[in-house]
Amino acid sequence: MIYQKAVKRFLDILISSLVILLLCWLYAILALLVRTKLGSPVLFHQDRPGKDGKIFPMYKFRSMSDERDADGNLLPDEKRLTPFGKKLRASSLDELPELFNILKGDMSLIGPRPLLIRYLPYYTKEEFRRHDVRPGLTGLAQINGRNALGWEDRFAYDLQYVDHLTFAMDVKIVLQTVGKVLKRSGSLSGDAQTVMDFDAYRKEQVEKGVMNASDLVGEKEHE
Repeated sequence: MIYQKAVKRFLDILISSLVILLLCWLYAILALLVRTKLGSPVLFHQDRPGKDGKIFPMYKFRSMSDERDADGNLLPDEKRLTPFGKKLRASSLDELPELFNILKGDMSLIGPRPLLIRYLPYYTKEEFRRHDVRPGLTGLAQINGRNALGWEDRFAYDLQYVDHLTFAMDVKIVLQTVGKVLKRSGSLSGDAQTVMDFDAYRKEQVEKGVMNASDLVGEKEHE
């Protein structure tokens, strides 16, 4: 309990500060490469839900172009993701700006990944408990399959982490994450999904009668 309430945050500040200082040269190089190959802005930010569902802007290095069609609409993500962007994501280097989110207190080094805001109404009350802790740069789900996991399995790992958060577990997750990144077996976040978007998945469950709409958190309860 002491670890969760005080020590974990202290370590987040200490480690994120040290890494940012040690890798300031890498931030500069990556910013220059992104600016040269993809243009401005260098950073991409998207609002995500954090602890207790509080919304914060999560930062990453930009990995997609802003190419548009004849009507001025952005092209689909897969067409805007350049070879450089793919390498940036595969190496997990696009995630480095999230260390500033950690330093600020929006995130932690370890925790459930922050998902999209539009998913919030579709959690059950039990699943929403994944927001009882700060979201992480990596987490238990990420070392056990990442984007290959189905939603039920992913949330099961998230809740397992919330209910059994310890220093030993965090160390285990860090070591396994480093190993996977070095082996290039996937990105830190695993944000690219190989399964249906969660909101579409949950709507389908309701339509098929697998789940009742009344079981979901809904629009009001997460505000």
